[in-house]
Amino acid sequence: MNGWQEESIQSLLNIRNEHELLEAIASIARDLGFDYAAYGFRFPFPVSSPRIVMLNNYPTDWQTRYREQGYLGIDPTVRHGAQSVLPLVWSDEVFASTPEFWEEARSFGLKVGWAQSSREASGVAGMLSLARSGEPLTDEELSAKELSMTWLTQVAHLGMARCLMTRMLPEADVHLTERELAVLRWTGDGKTAEQISDILGVSVSTVNFHIRNAVAKLGAANKLAATVKAAMLGLLY
Repeated sequence: MNGWQEESIQSLLNIRNEHELLEAIASIARDLGFDYAAYGFRFPFPVSSPRIVMLNNYPTDWQTRYREQGYLGIDPTVRHGAQSVLPLVWSDEVFASTPEFWEEARSFGLKVGWAQSSREASGVAGMLSLARSGEPLTDEELSAKELSMTWLTQVAHLGMARCLMTRMLPEADVHLTERELAVLRWTGDGKTAEQISDILGVSVSTVNFHIRNAVAKLGAANKLAATVKAAMLGLLY
């Protein structure tokens, strides 16, 4: 790791406010030749409508337009990030299914871009986007800078998680006992409390006791919701 990376990683991971962190990311992005930086963070709950945090230094009018038009739902870069952690270079081909969106983004100066997503066991996903209005991103530039850009993606995700996780996903810090995990695993396999009691060699009331504890710790509505939450948080592996 070179000196630039060592200094930058330390500064990013010491920041505890997501807006200050974005400013630091944007500063590094400018060093890499990009005018704009954006980070989107997607939390796994509620399952029907996951919480999303979007931070960027795009032109204010574009931020408003993007939000009001619901462009998050059609943005091809977001769709790619939800399916792959491979880097994506913006192009006419990427935006072929949304030409009007692409034309409008370019009218706001977002003509050249690169994006990469990150995921973790807790079900949280994030994506860093770097953009500019100037020269195209050539193969030579990409070859010279992509390692640093990918590095920035990972460190940005760690930093954003540090800033946001406790507030936005308190369930991630929940500690379940081995017995609570066991009853949730068997619940996930469709077993009833009576069946679980036979499997574990404990009383039905003991099984229900552990289920109630798990439901309360996870802030879930019932044992099914608790099992889904625990699974999505990576607790049942």
